[in-house]
Amino acid sequence: MAKKKKKSPMIIREDSECFPDKCVFRDDKIGVWFYHANCIELMDMLIEKYPEGEFDMIFADPPYFLSNGGITCYAGKMVKVDKGQWDQSHGPEINHQFNIAWLSRCQKILKPNGTIWVSGTHHVIYSVGYAMQQLGMKILNDITWEKPNPPPNLSCRYFTHSTETIIWAAKNEKSKHCYNYEIMRQINGGRQMKSVWLFPAPNSDEKKFGKHPTQKPVRLLERIIMASTKEGEIIFDPFAGSSTTGVAAIKLKRKFVGCELEADFVSLSLKRLKNAIEERISSFDFSGVIKK
Repeated sequence: MAKKKKKSPMIIREDSECFPDKCVFRDDKIGVWFYHANCIELMDMLIEKYPEGEFDMIFADPPYFLSNGGITCYAGKMVKVDKGQWDQSHGPEINHQFNIAWLSRCQKILKPNGTIWVSGTHHVIYSVGYAMQQLGMKILNDITWEKPNPPPNLSCRYFTHSTETIIWAAKNEKSKHCYNYEIMRQINGGRQMKSVWLFPAPNSDEKKFGKHPTQKPVRLLERIIMASTKEGEIIFDPFAGSSTTGVAAIKLKRKFVGCELEADFVSLSLKRLKNAIEERISSFDFSGVIKK
């Protein structure tokens, strides 16, 4: 009997009045699907198509709600914190409702043993953690990402903000999550991996196609993916931004589904994803052997 072909996460939908909701790039051979879409609408469609869940891992870098007239230092100059309308706060209650809305959908599209990683600063991460508890997720770790060269605090009234928190959680208390302990131990010099990770901000090569205001370093996502997935598994990013998650997934031979609403970041993502696919293909010769 012929094996039943597994369905692709590819979804096609006509544009709505407010949101485009369409797949703008796909590579079925490598396993990459990218959507210009509102993540809430897209995840509702995925829930309908995959009621038992589809993704082994989700990485989410949601709005931090920082763009409210503050200032920061960029390239040695004082600049306003204004990333765009998508990053504006609407008050703690509405912000928290938004976090519950997208997290509840992420929970539904995770496979039974899937996990989710969510990054954020103190402006959003406590709401995220509380929402996870409200939804019955199992919080596994809180990772502290330390930045060795953060921008200075211009007001001189606070400590310099030099970290972000990444919460790692399982779908629910019954989940038997994947943790590649030996791999983490190996890359940590034969010792158990701690929950404080030191990574510099994205370098110039990672920004050669453009930059995103909250862009994460590829090495950070590589560690996250190596820690909690296996080759061939499928990863989802509902707030893809510049698609660092996708770049790392392609490099590590995982499948990737990304979603981004802002048109400029969709364009940036497509350039980076196509480049990552080209680099992966060029790393093999025609016999499928990795080039030295």
